[in-house]
Amino acid sequence: MQGIRCACRRAGSVAQLVLGKQRHSLANPRWSRLAYQPIANFHIVGKRNAAAQSTQQKTVESKQTQTGQKQPVQAAKGAKGRVVSVIGAVVDVQFDEQLPPILNALQVDGRQPKLILEVAQHLGDNTVRTIAMDGTEGLVRGQPVTDIGTPIKIPVGSATLGRIINVIGDPIDERGPVNAEDYAPIHADAPPFTDMNVEQQILETGIKVVDLLAPYAKGGKIGLFGGAGVGKTVLVMELIYNVATSHGGYSVFAGVGRVTW
Repeated sequence: MQGIRCACRRAGSVAQLVLGKQRHSLANPRWSRLAYQPIANFHIVGKRNAAAQSTQQKTVESKQTQTGQKQPVQAAKGAKGRVVSVIGAVVDVQFDEQLPPILNALQVDGRQPKLILEVAQHLGDNTVRTIAMDGTEGLVRGQPVTDIGTPIKIPVGSATLGRIINVIGDPIDERGPVNAEDYAPIHADAPPFTDMNVEQQILETGIKVVDLLAPYAKGGKIGLFGGAGVGKTVLVMELIYNVATSHGGYSVFAGVGRVTW
């Protein structure tokens, strides 16, 4: 019977056959194996057999590597691919040899303004599924793509204060390039719990109605909901101003889904 999960555990001279939620204790493991052969195939593997199987598996893998069979290849900077499918912002890219890892950035060759793709999934057959960071109008199948070799990075540091940049780190405020010394990927691991401050404090925004009726907790997440034209952006601007003047901190305003110029 296919699809039945079974396990055999031996305690002394008694073997227990586990089939789903039913347990059967049998005096002779050999007889139990023969009697329940139509139901499920199982066997007891000792330490020596397990070690032998592990050694045999490693030997097979070693032989496959030595014989030159196709193995997964780590991607290197400059790997070339081509577009095979374009469905809105989802673009499939096929590579001949080196497959870029997840979250790597790909650049479409010969396109202005430049179009960056982010690897989101491996589909098999040396094909990756990517998300376009800009519009895909005019993108056609067969167009060459180059693997940048790193995730998308944006400038960080004091040089970015007062600047407006897009998701790939290019300035869009018509004030020239951002002369930053350091760049950081847009994806980062969460800090360890040992580095987090568990003390509960209230963030004084300076907006009386907020501090009185719905105070904000430091380090928390707050959702500000409202209809069109009721003043959500004005409240955010006031919050940014008060944080900069009263708390000496920095604010990062991210427009997700908003129109950018």
